[in-house]
Amino acid sequence: METLHCTTMHSAIGPLFLAASARGLVALEFDARLPGQQSIRLSPRDVRGEHEHKREQEKEKNGFTFEDTPRLMQPYVSQLEEYFASHRREFTFPLDLRGTDFQLSCWRALLAIPYGETRTYADIARAVDKPKAFRAVGMANNRNPVAIVVPCHRVIASNGTLCGYGGGLDLKRELLELEGALTTAFAA
Repeated sequence: METLHCTTMHSAIGPLFLAASARGLVALEFDARLPGQQSIRLSPRDVRGEHEHKREQEKEKNGFTFEDTPRLMQPYVSQLEEYFASHRREFTFPLDLRGTDFQLSCWRALLAIPYGETRTYADIARAVDKPKAFRAVGMANNRNPVAIVVPCHRVIASNGTLCGYGGGLDLKRELLELEGALTTAFAA
């Protein structure tokens, strides 16, 4: 059973759950998830301490246990706070991304999207040498375990509209506004 360090931080967009291994950030999740949204946690409340007596005994579904260690998570929290204050455009902490080879290639393509810019699902499909796999790219984005840092919010539909985001379209719009990536086409 792997133990991940974790914390919940308060941000401009609401609480965020962060978990890291010794190799880097494994998860950044919105505390409030949409129905069907993937999570490494069974329940956010378990990690926040509302069921403190259960937390020590609970074995998470993916083979993780969590240790609430805000001090160890501070480097991640600090960079995210800088991002939300518009003082950081790039994250420099290590990531420990876990997924299929295809997912990892999609997530690396997302990491290459510059701050303040967007790409389409088709652009990402071409970037991973699977030009017809835009739907599979969408599913890889849906499985992205490190929201914001692996910037799937920067991916839009081919017609230029906002679509699909685990935190909801309002949150996607808010993140793109923060980065100055919104054009008048997104305003509708």
